[in-house]
Amino acid sequence: MKKLKQRWGIDSNLQLAVIFLVFAITGSTATKLAAPVTAFIGLDSETTNAWIYWTFRILLIFPIYQVLLVAFGWLFGQFQFFWNFEKKMINRLGLGFLLK
Repeated sequence: MKKLKQRWGIDSNLQLAVIFLVFAITGSTATKLAAPVTAFIGLDSETTNAWIYWTFRILLIFPIYQVLLVAFGWLFGQFQFFWNFEKKMINRLGLGFLLK
């Protein structure tokens, strides 16, 4: 845990726990929100080819997760950490032009 705190620039175990909590809540929420969005679009796991359905759903979860991560980070008082985390992730994906 000490290496992780040092890598992320975190001082306290409480802050680390809050960050882990935000990651957990965000992942669960993003997967839950993807279901009604796919249903709204008209994709259903029983009527759509599994490869198409799951590929689309996973691709849909990704942007939902990114937005929720910053939002939940803000709600839990860790906006700066998660905003920096998002900027690094976006740059690593080669989408840094979106931030300019």
